[in-house]
Amino acid sequence: MVWNRPQLIKAAVALAAASMVMTACSSGSSAPSTPSASVNPSSTAISATGVQPTLVGMHVEGVEAGAWPSAPFGALRLWDNGTAWSQIELEPGVYKWDNLEGALENAQAKGMTDVLMVLGTTPEWNAKKVSPDDYPQPGAASAPKDLKAWDAWVTEVATRYKGRITSYQIWNEANLKNFWNGTPEEMAELTKRAYDIIKKIDPEALVVSASPSTRLTASFTKFFPAYLKALAAKDWPVDVIGFHTYPAADGDPVARGALIQATRDALTAAGAPADIPLWDTELNYGLAGPGANLPKQEITGAKAAGWIVRTYIDDLRYDVARSYWYIWTQKPYDLLGIQAYPGSDGEQGFFALQNWVFGANFDGCTENGDAVTCNFSKDGESWIVAWAQKGEVPFTAPAGTKLVCDPLANCQESQEGAAITLTEVPLRVYLQ
Repeated sequence: MVWNRPQLIKAAVALAAASMVMTACSSGSSAPSTPSASVNPSSTAISATGVQPTLVGMHVEGVEAGAWPSAPFGALRLWDNGTAWSQIELEPGVYKWDNLEGALENAQAKGMTDVLMVLGTTPEWNAKKVSPDDYPQPGAASAPKDLKAWDAWVTEVATRYKGRITSYQIWNEANLKNFWNGTPEEMAELTKRAYDIIKKIDPEALVVSASPSTRLTASFTKFFPAYLKALAAKDWPVDVIGFHTYPAADGDPVARGALIQATRDALTAAGAPADIPLWDTELNYGLAGPGANLPKQEITGAKAAGWIVRTYIDDLRYDVARSYWYIWTQKPYDLLGIQAYPGSDGEQGFFALQNWVFGANFDGCTENGDAVTCNFSKDGESWIVAWAQKGEVPFTAPAGTKLVCDPLANCQESQEGAAITLTEVPLRVYLQ
């Protein structure tokens, strides 16, 4: 672990607004516009030994060539790494495994055992429709014209990588035309065929549904309910439901919570199994497009680190079993609002998660107006992580308060009864 040790600042109790904290009570009363929080969610990210690192997934730019994050995480998703079907089976029955082999060898060398691979996209030679706008190359968004070729591809991958790839996602953002221009029913058929093949070859591997982008309401409602209906007709041939929660460019973790709720509402309407896990397989904030014509939001400092912390604690609150951050890079990546690369504020957010959440018992959260307070414990110690959903909220430091820290490891001694202002930057309150 690489962590900047807290600097104890012995000063007055009043904290600067950028690094203020909480207590379990608040004067506000407005109802939150986010999913109903579970006090003790039955998430697969929580075990008898506390919150598992698999709660935090990651995309890694250049993982196929040896790149690896300095920040802690517990699950890897292969996407944008040259590992899609269209990038491997360049002609029928001829496979170029270099990138996939490189990514898996790198993961194994780093001790990463939880690897999710996206099975789509369609090679041009098997595409019904070829468009120059398809991603990552023409034809990639098409439904396969020969389903036997899809079966052969899935069989080849599942056989070759049994035990090395632990989960397979059918497709990426299948409600967007540059990723999928087939029908929801065709996607459900690909899902069922892949599920049956994978389970026969590698029963322990998990099959994750095609993910919709939840941000674009029209395309989401056109694709996702129909896809779920088709999956229901096939008796739900998935182990996990995947979805993506990029809020609008000016969106925040509260807006992400509404997207989680939209996904849950669609699942409920479709009669999906109540216990099926949810994985957010791609997210960030500040994304400029597609969708609303808004400029990219630059999110830096304690806010960047704090929103990362809030994202994964929200997953615990809303029973999202894991989320894959997009994307770890070696230098700034212009598309996104929160950067994650060596030395970045985003990197420190992941260190804060490791320090505050990994291995701890999650003892539930309380919402009171715009105040959120979440309780953790480990090895006889207890602490609170709290923030304001919007604006600033006054709080009184609870009994036992001794130290308050923000996600950048700026800390200050405090005590019971201290007046503290809670902001959108979460803080950890250490209790005696």
